[in-house]
Amino acid sequence: MTADRDIPATVEWPTGWTVRCVDSTGSTNDDLIRAAARGDLTDRTVLVAAHQTAGRGRLGRTWDAPTGANLLASIYFAALPTYPAEITQRVGLAIVTAVSELGEPDGHRILLKWPNDVLVGDDKLAGVLAQRSADGPGVVVGFGVNVGWAPPGAAWLNDPAGLARRTEPHSLLAAVLRELDAQPADIAPHYRDRLATIGQLVRVLLPGGREQVGRAVRVTADGALVVAGDDGVEHRFDAGDVIHLRPR
Repeated sequence: MTADRDIPATVEWPTGWTVRCVDSTGSTNDDLIRAAARGDLTDRTVLVAAHQTAGRGRLGRTWDAPTGANLLASIYFAALPTYPAEITQRVGLAIVTAVSELGEPDGHRILLKWPNDVLVGDDKLAGVLAQRSADGPGVVVGFGVNVGWAPPGAAWLNDPAGLARRTEPHSLLAAVLRELDAQPADIAPHYRDRLATIGQLVRVLLPGGREQVGRAVRVTADGALVVAGDDGVEHRFDAGDVIHLRPR
């Protein structure tokens, strides 16, 4: 675990959060899942790493970045709401709000792509991934935000040719935690307002190479995406990777 000297003096963690900082780890999600299974975690424990060697996104994709460049963190929530998907919606929405407070670029709102990717225009800025362990309670929500670096085709906050919103990972994390604290009991209307997917023509990519193309029509109370195919049949997806398509 790193010492607090690696955190800028201007960063203050909000009350009620336990934040642990490490230089490097395989996966912050995996670390918290193991700790939860051992009973070593309290609610709202956060693990943030300067570097991950085994970070991943949906469908088993790798998630990597240069050391110290981006915000790579996971949060442990001991208690779950009626619909567990609400937890990831809250984290995604908190990232959107925290980034928007830095200032939105002309012509682009910071929006969500179902289920919880954060977009600037069509470019991905952040991703959120929730995982549970069969051996422990609660849920771990991991997220990565491109702050000082991004792969080709993605957005990053400190890009002088793009957003040009100067910040650093620990400051952004503190802002995300404050936004989580400030959220109302019912976030559904706020999530829908920031969700770019509804009304879009989409391709939903599923494990095993399967896919479904159609119009995204709504998100259910439990977080599933409903897509209407060309034949009018509605298909429900609890998980998957969504691509927004151009109108045809």
